[in-house]
Amino acid sequence: MLFDSHAHLNFNVFKEDGDAIVSDCLKNGVWVNNVGTQADTSRRVVEMAEKHPEGVYATVGLHPIHLTSHEVDEEEIYFKTREEKFDPEFYRKLARSPKVVAIGECGLEYFRLPQGQEAEAKKIQEEAFRAQIELAAETKKALMVHSRDAYADIRRILEDYRGRLRAVIIHSFIGSWEEVKPFVNAGFYISFNGIITFKPRKERRPGQSDPNLLSVVDKVPLEQILLETDCPYLSPEPLRGARNVPQNVKYVAQKMAEIKKLSVEEVAEKTMENTKRVFGL
Repeated sequence: MLFDSHAHLNFNVFKEDGDAIVSDCLKNGVWVNNVGTQADTSRRVVEMAEKHPEGVYATVGLHPIHLTSHEVDEEEIYFKTREEKFDPEFYRKLARSPKVVAIGECGLEYFRLPQGQEAEAKKIQEEAFRAQIELAAETKKALMVHSRDAYADIRRILEDYRGRLRAVIIHSFIGSWEEVKPFVNAGFYISFNGIITFKPRKERRPGQSDPNLLSVVDKVPLEQILLETDCPYLSPEPLRGARNVPQNVKYVAQKMAEIKKLSVEEVAEKTMENTKRVFGL
């Protein structure tokens, strides 16, 4: 069995076949945690999870890209964001569902900042991030963290909540060993996706992965690793360019096994155990 710890089957790109994909996942031994990014998609993940007694779970929160209105072109999927303010009571009510296992994805997005308003945008993001950290602490849910070009500030902010959070997941990690080491030392969980199957880059540019990412994966203890797809984005090799789905987490597991010099079965078993522990299942 495998656990896709971070998927977005709640997005409109899965409007026609999301339920069928979930059914196929469960039939083939893939558990899924669907992640909200704003009010409507967070409500949807809870509704999807509550249809199933086991194997489908929900994370609710407000992604930093939705704190301001702008256009996003991500992995061949274009959309316009609408500005939303974090409403603690709305998300608190959603988090009361026993199928909600985490708060997020929340954090900092420095790759896309409004030109000429960078400082104000960073301030707004930090305020929303801190509010969601407080909610995770209050509800005793795991915290699902998004970070792009912002690991130092993520570390600074989380330091203020040391000992108050049941678990922290640094989702879709793409940085260096120096950037991840403090998170590992703090006992956080590091989640990797199809990016680890991509051909290594020669250099790191804003918003891109570290060229030494595979050596980073090797150094992070398997006991602190989760697998994810971040679907519909980041389809792994050999499916680059296609819409990603949770079933593709098997390619991430295969690459992880190759890097760690372990069997795919060992990676699947340990990461399933890790994910269940993080989510309190």
